[in-house]
Amino acid sequence: MSPTHSARRMIRPLILALMLSGTPALAATTNAEAAAPFCGIHWGSLAKSSAGRGADYFTTVRTGRHTCYDRLVIDGPAGGFTSHVRYVSNVLSQGKGDVVPLRGGAKIEIVVLTNDYNINTGRPTYTPANRRELTNVTGYSTFRQVAYGGSFEGYTTIGLGVRARLPMRVFNLAGPGSRSRLVIDVAHHW
Repeated sequence: MSPTHSARRMIRPLILALMLSGTPALAATTNAEAAAPFCGIHWGSLAKSSAGRGADYFTTVRTGRHTCYDRLVIDGPAGGFTSHVRYVSNVLSQGKGDVVPLRGGAKIEIVVLTNDYNINTGRPTYTPANRRELTNVTGYSTFRQVAYGGSFEGYTTIGLGVRARLPMRVFNLAGPGSRSRLVIDVAHHW
């Protein structure tokens, strides 16, 4: 019997014993697989910005759940939004600078260069029923609360309470029709 054949005969029972005991014999993943980020997300958690033509007003704030992230969308007219989105200790309201109370382990400040009224007609375009709960995020993986920080001199603030400081991304989308949307995605995990 060759030394190779003898070694194989000794290893097979050892692997079988380990499998039956519930102990993994060898890892079946490569280093690249073990280091792969959640859902392939490479966004990071540093401040983000989006550049748009400068929407003069917005109309809706809504949220949605996805497999890998929770999404907040702000609807407005064509041209896209200019925004600044970042993790902060406290989100402050526009004009007065009061703290906007938020649930969650981390807070995201969303500042959009736009108004909550039509500057041509003076009519409000966004009047939330409850400034502390813009949308119902009960059951979301990451979002804990969406609150309104107000609009003042062309700046609007929205506070987003999240479970923890997690990766996020910010971008503008065209549509539907001639309108545009600002999208903020926050991942469920790192």
